[in-house]
Amino acid sequence: MTPQDTTEPKCAKPKAVILLSGGLDSATCLAIAKDKGFRSHALTFRYGQRHLAEIAAAARIAETEGAAGHDVIDIDLAQFGGSALTADIDVPKGRSEDDIKDGIPVTYVPARNTVFLALALARAETLCADDIFIGVNALDYSGYPDCRPEFIAAFEGLANLATKAGVEAAGKDKPKITIHAPLIEMTKAEIVSRGTELGVDFAHTMSCYDPGDGLRHCGRCDACLLRKKGFAGAGVDDPTDYAA
Repeated sequence: MTPQDTTEPKCAKPKAVILLSGGLDSATCLAIAKDKGFRSHALTFRYGQRHLAEIAAAARIAETEGAAGHDVIDIDLAQFGGSALTADIDVPKGRSEDDIKDGIPVTYVPARNTVFLALALARAETLCADDIFIGVNALDYSGYPDCRPEFIAAFEGLANLATKAGVEAAGKDKPKITIHAPLIEMTKAEIVSRGTELGVDFAHTMSCYDPGDGLRHCGRCDACLLRKKGFAGAGVDDPTDYAA
């Protein structure tokens, strides 16, 4: 899909690019950006993932949250393999919380967040946006190297070295490009609570690594188990359709 032409006159609200996967975290991230007063441009990737339910979920979230624009970009990380999300590798099911936190899981997609943020940075430049939001979380997904605060800080530094806007702002009090990761130190329960406060309809979201038809979650993969834990910990009714 060709990115939407979102050229527009300057307005009172600052613009931001929001990485929107269609999941619980990114939906909350979009709501946070909106609450902070940003005019949000959602960016979703069809990156060769085996299941595309999250693309439809992202479209619904972008619409219900009133995103100023929503681009769906095609790239092909599946050609490299190396992940249960892009290759013919079984998605782990029924793992304990300790197992989930032990090491880098097979659902890690090599360099995915680096690639996504690089493309979000390019989109931000074309929009004259100085802010990028990503819904990474370091507590529940501690095994993913590209969800750590060190990674976000390093990429922000790169963004300000590698862009026209960053170079032109060099030497000023603060960097021109800011990478926001508002969920990075939250538990899943805290994310559910924050999203609920902001009116996110979590029934529209898709977290599952191995979904069935529509928005049906398997209920047993790592993402589903953490999702269940989040709703239970937040004391919020879980609207998710689980197969198990």
